[in-house]
Amino acid sequence: MAEHREYFYRRLHSLLGVIPIGIFLIQHLVVNHFAVYGPESFNKAASFMHDLPFRIVLETVIIFLPILFHAILGVYIVFVTRNNIKRYGFFRNWMFYLQRVTGIITLIFISWHVWETRVQIGLGNADLDYSLMESILTNPFMFWFYVVGVISTVFHFANGLWSFMVSWGFAQSPRSQKIVTYATLIVFLAVSYIGIRSLITFAYGV
Repeated sequence: MAEHREYFYRRLHSLLGVIPIGIFLIQHLVVNHFAVYGPESFNKAASFMHDLPFRIVLETVIIFLPILFHAILGVYIVFVTRNNIKRYGFFRNWMFYLQRVTGIITLIFISWHVWETRVQIGLGNADLDYSLMESILTNPFMFWFYVVGVISTVFHFANGLWSFMVSWGFAQSPRSQKIVTYATLIVFLAVSYIGIRSLITFAYGV
């Protein structure tokens, strides 16, 4: 019974990592990318998301609760799971190891980012506009912290997408898993570019 429950939790963990957390990640980075077109474009995009009907309910149910579950179970997986050299090769075991490392980095990064932005806005200490991220990222240490955080988060999502495709039965053969590997690499590079390009714009205005 306990094994069936753990199997269910891990499947749910994988699903939530892609839907809705992965979708929210891409949406969040795309909104940030509006900064490339100027402060006004970013402010409009951010305000549109902020003013959505039932935003608090949507954020709680679709974002915060799934992230909380994914994070708690993810930390558990980090400490109890070991590499499986017999089932997967050298490369895939390294990807599994990096998945655990980036999971911890991502958890730290997201926690700090939420504190610096969402919590401060909620407390009335900051406004949701271009200047908020500009003030954070003009600090060189914070800029590189965000660069590492964004790359870590995107890698965790893209590599987790591979695991999702395999564990949910969409990629079972070696050929299909190889195709998914290349596809998720493209996802990683494309989404990373969107995220890093936004950070550079906030920090340097270019």
